[in-house]
Amino acid sequence: MAINPKELRQAQLIMLEMLVEFDAICQKHNLKYWLDSGTLLGAVRHKGFIPWDDDIDLSMPVEDYNRFIEIGASELSDNIFFQTRETDKEFKFDYIKLRSNKASIVEFHEKDRDIAYHQGVFVDIFPMLTLQNTEFHQAFYKDAFKLIRDVSSISLHTPNGKDHPHVRKALLNALNEMHEGWEKENLKVIYSGKMPDVAAWFDIGEIFPLKKIIFEGIEFNAPKNPNHYLGENYSFNFMELPPEDKRTIHAHEIEIKS
Repeated sequence: MAINPKELRQAQLIMLEMLVEFDAICQKHNLKYWLDSGTLLGAVRHKGFIPWDDDIDLSMPVEDYNRFIEIGASELSDNIFFQTRETDKEFKFDYIKLRSNKASIVEFHEKDRDIAYHQGVFVDIFPMLTLQNTEFHQAFYKDAFKLIRDVSSISLHTPNGKDHPHVRKALLNALNEMHEGWEKENLKVIYSGKMPDVAAWFDIGEIFPLKKIIFEGIEFNAPKNPNHYLGENYSFNFMELPPEDKRTIHAHEIEIKS
C-alpha cells in the first residue's frame, strides 16, 4: 500500500509536536539528548524530515534516559503514550517509544500480524553508553549486537529475530557493565543494544558538547560534529539522495485520527 504524501506529512507534523514536547521536558529537567540516525540526517541534508521518513530517532546518555523513564509518564501530555515494556505488556522491545494518540502506523513487519501493543506514530529513544577505545571492546560490541539481533523480537532491524528476553537481558547487562561514564577522554560512545541496528561507535569529543541544529524550523540538540556521527552510521555518501527504489519507509499504512 502506497502512503499518501499528504497523510505522511500530517504524521510528520504530529511527530514534530511530540519532539517539541519532549525537548521542553528535557530542558525543564536538564536532560541531555540528541537527534540520531535518519532524523539527524534529515536535519543536515533537508533541514527537517527526510521527505519519505515516518519516525523520529533520538539518543540519550543512559543516565538521562533512566531519569526520563522515571518522569516521562507523569510529564507527557494526553496526546502521547509513553511506551515501555512496563507500560505496554505486549510491547516486545527494550527501548522507549513515544506513541501518538493522534495518528497510527502499521509498519511493514507488522503487516498481517495480530498486534496488541499501541501503534501510534512514534519517536524512538535510545540509551547510549561509553566504551574503551580498543580493538577488543569494538569486537565485543559488534559480536554482542549480532547476538542481540538473533534473540530480539521481529522488527525492521531484526527480521529473523526470535524473542528470548532472558538471553537478551544478559547481553545488554554485559554491555552496560562496560560503560565508562562521560568524564574520560578518548572513549567511544555506543548504542546500548536496546535497539540493536548498526554497531556504530563515535568519538566522545565529536558528540560533546552538544550543539543546536535546525529541524523543521526549530532548534534541537545534535552532536557537536554531525558529519562524524553520520559517517560512522552510514556506509554511503549520506549527502546524496538515494535512488527512489532505496528510499525505505517503515509504514505499510498510516491513519490520521479525526
